[in-house]
Amino acid sequence: MPELQRLRADHASAVLAFELANRAYFATHISDRGDEYFSNFDQEHSAQLAEHESGSCAYHVLVDEDGAIRGRFNLYEIHDGAANVGYRVAKDVAGRGVATAAVNELCQIAVEQYGVQRLRATVTHGNVASQKVLTRNGFIPDGPAEPGGRPGTWYLRTLGEECVDVGR
Repeated sequence: MPELQRLRADHASAVLAFELANRAYFATHISDRGDEYFSNFDQEHSAQLAEHESGSCAYHVLVDEDGAIRGRFNLYEIHDGAANVGYRVAKDVAGRGVATAAVNELCQIAVEQYGVQRLRATVTHGNVASQKVLTRNGFIPDGPAEPGGRPGTWYLRTLGEECVDVGR
């Protein structure tokens, strides 16, 4: 069973492998990180660790028993008890409830470790799987959005409320 872990320096090579292996898959649903991200990955990883330490973001990775990264689950723009959620899972585990379970755990972590009470996430209209992950975790549609310039929807969840359905 994969484990959600706080991002650490020693995750760097596994995170890079995860991002490269799934780059084309991710680009079908979200904006591509761009070649510069991969060319400067060490600096990007260090910057994320610094953001985490500052408290403005909280980066987590879903780590398999063999040490491979299966997903990334992040809180960003943490401020005044609110944060945005971003996540991505590997193509080979998509559709198996992995994202639903990890987002549920991230909601608990948000309250317990970061004092967050309100979460928002944005999803493109075409990313039905991600919409299901959010609604199964108690998020509700909260208006139009344009993630990566694509038509989409903001989702909102007030933490401390029970999830509607954390199943598949």
